[in-house]
Amino acid sequence: MLSVRGRNGKKSIIWAVRTSWDTVGDGEFFCADCGGDRNYRRLTGRRRLTVLGLPLVSRGSTGPVVECAACWTQFSTDTLDRPTTTRFSAMLRDAVHTVTLAVLTAGGTSSHAVIETAVSTVRAAGFDECGEEQLTALVDALAADTGRFVTDAEPCGAALTIELHESLQPLAPHLAPAGRESILLQGARIALADGPYSPAEREVLATVGGALQLCTEDTARLLAAAARMPS
Repeated sequence: MLSVRGRNGKKSIIWAVRTSWDTVGDGEFFCADCGGDRNYRRLTGRRRLTVLGLPLVSRGSTGPVVECAACWTQFSTDTLDRPTTTRFSAMLRDAVHTVTLAVLTAGGTSSHAVIETAVSTVRAAGFDECGEEQLTALVDALAADTGRFVTDAEPCGAALTIELHESLQPLAPHLAPAGRESILLQGARIALADGPYSPAEREVLATVGGALQLCTEDTARLLAAAARMPS
């Protein structure tokens, strides 16, 4: 940009490169500058050399960028990888629910203490209407589904393993280590409600730890610590 100062002291721009933006999409995202969920516009731009305010020469394209509709800050499109607050809450709630079902599928639902702990866990996560009958029915459906049935030879069935990874892996990068550990420990408390871990429960919880991007040593340490805590 080139400018000159006139006799009145004001600057006049002789030439500059300006960007003309076009909206190519919109939606909702988490704005880091606003600190909450906001609407956004997805923009692509055309850069032009202007002389005395008149566009003369194209200088190529720019973008795409994401522009907050509230504060007008522009971000790279990578910012859309971060879930909105609403989406994050739903992901967290579903993760706890999936871990609970996996642990119950591994350990069974015959223990009242286990079911009671499981119901308390999913209700605390946001499933206020969930009860013992609902959880038991879901576990029975999982156990009857081919590939999910838990046996001594295959403590964590292939389909159940896939479901745990699908639920937990997208969430893990957005959680602090303490948050990932908390989900694992909630599953551990359910498994321990009727006594020590069974081999099937331990295998499922190891799968949970891996899906949450916890290393094998940390997962074993956390499970051991949970087992030492008084019930």
